Amino acid sequence: MNRPIVLGAGPAGSMAALLLAQGGSEPILIDRNAEVGDAICGGFLSWRTAEGLRRLGCDPATLGARPVTQLRLFAGRREAEVPLPEMAYGLSRHVLDSALRQLAIAKGARFEIDRARSVAPGLIEGERRRWESPAIFLATGKHDVRGEKRPRNTDNQALGMRVRMPPSAQLYRLIGTAIELHLFRGGYAGIVLQEGGSANVCLALRKSSLLEAGGDMWAVLQAVGRDNPHFARRIACAEDRLPVDTIGAVPYGWIAQDTEEGLYRLGDQAAVIPSLAGEGMAIALASGAAAAQSYLQGQGASQYQRSFARRAAQPVSIAKLLWHMAETSSGALAITLASRIVPTLAELAMRLSRID
Repeated sequence: MNRPIVLGAGPAGSMAALLLAQGGSEPILIDRNAEVGDAICGGFLSWRTAEGLRRLGCDPATLGARPVTQLRLFAGRREAEVPLPEMAYGLSRHVLDSALRQLAIAKGARFEIDRARSVAPGLIEGERRRWESPAIFLATGKHDVRGEKRPRNTDNQALGMRVRMPPSAQLYRLIGTAIELHLFRGGYAGIVLQEGGSANVCLALRKSSLLEAGGDMWAVLQAVGRDNPHFARRIACAEDRLPVDTIGAVPYGWIAQDTEEGLYRLGDQAAVIPSLAGEGMAIALASGAAAAQSYLQGQGASQYQRSFARRAAQPVSIAKLLWHMAETSSGALAITLASRIVPTLAELAMRLSRID
């Protein structure tokens, strides 16, 4: 089989499949689920992401995305608000991934359902069958596949958590058109309203925080709220304990510097930017586009990977520095106060953490 294979029908994989199809390569797009889920990360679309989506004919506003016009920072009782450089959006991954998958299929990608057991250059071992191709595009997001796992360099790894809160007048009054970052010792929480008025609450924190709470994920949220009254007021809008989704061992700050020939790494398999930057979706789309264009131009996977690593280096490094500062009480306070006193510093950080 000479047709390129894209493993993973999220934003990165769908973007690659779409452009490969437009280029006449008849790609096969494989995902483990027939129904599109709602991934934990990526519910905020920066102005750069929105621009890229519009070029595809996929306008976030048409999909029902909520406009986001300012960044609101919290550290304990301190607060700062900074206007975003341009209009951004809150949109669930379910809606975004559905639209991009449908667009890729409409452009000519062949969609298949299978769960990959392992991946190697030229071969995907699926539960249904073996898939062979000289060009495999690995776009499995934060989920690693056996044979191509990313390194884990710390025992106290980052943990991702997400709770979706139903629409309410109180939530709207609190959040409005802001993307909120609640900074606390050991992590941070991002909150944004999405289509229909629901609130997407995502946290990145250390695994030790979950252990300290006895493995109770809702107790982690309550523990964060005890020291952060603004966050507590948002969580209090939930009438009952809500389901909490988690993903473990997130290698924030990791970048694939190279790859095996024939294996193109996309999205979080190419670069994992700390989510407080709000640039994960832009990196996903940019990597999918760059990989597809490299393949269509006859360039090898290794050449693409090294080039994309250079593009991702600045935004990932800036976001990683801010993440580590925000994990400490003094750093979180310094970021919040600096943003309040000199708003242009926050805007500069936002611009520097965008991928070109």
